[in-house]
Amino acid sequence: MVVTYGAHRALGPIDLQVPSGRRTVLIGPSGCGKSTLLRVLNGLVRPSAGAVRFDGAAVTADSALAVRRRMGYVIQDGGLFPHLTARKNAALMARWLGRPAREVAARIEELADLVRLPRELLDRFPAQLSGGQRQRVSLMRALMLDPEVLLLDEPMGALDPIIRYELQEDLRAAFDTLGKTLVLVTHDIAEAWHFGHVLVLMRDGRIVQQGSLEDLVRTPADPFVTRFLNAQRSPVTQ
Repeated sequence: MVVTYGAHRALGPIDLQVPSGRRTVLIGPSGCGKSTLLRVLNGLVRPSAGAVRFDGAAVTADSALAVRRRMGYVIQDGGLFPHLTARKNAALMARWLGRPAREVAARIEELADLVRLPRELLDRFPAQLSGGQRQRVSLMRALMLDPEVLLLDEPMGALDPIIRYELQEDLRAAFDTLGKTLVLVTHDIAEAWHFGHVLVLMRDGRIVQQGSLEDLVRTPADPFVTRFLNAQRSPVTQ
């Protein structure tokens, strides 16, 4: 699969299989194509060559919307609507699809407990929530329709270290409970190690190596793998 913008090749050639029920983490330096690949997976960007397959079937212009509804998507700043409360943000897609109000209300309370968002915060607006709380609401919205796949693009990148640590712990517990297929983008190797079953290291729009962190540390496929890991200055790579 390849993505080009004019003469510029932003991604590819790439051949990636995302294992069902596992957590795949895309890592690599800024501009390497991680976020572009995530947007290709949910149909926001169409490949210039090749195809994306979901559940064995090629994703086409006609099927992209239906496929996207089977995925939850969380971006770095959360993407919450400032004029809606946390509750209404989380319920947005369910209400648009005409789900019964009682069913939506029950689902919101269930998800608030799952992501450890105090229920008294549900009627606050995004500006009245902390960064970590907003990301919890964003995850609730992504999970509202019980998607088969979760796509997370640097969801904790803008948070301070303490809030980030707490959110990482809570989300890891939530993901363990859900057992869903997850694709997470991060530049932080410690975060990748914390969440990932499979790490995919990218550079210049291509995959350099994929496997466990131990695979990358002990049997690097390219000198860049070792340079990237060493640059992280993280004890998990030692």
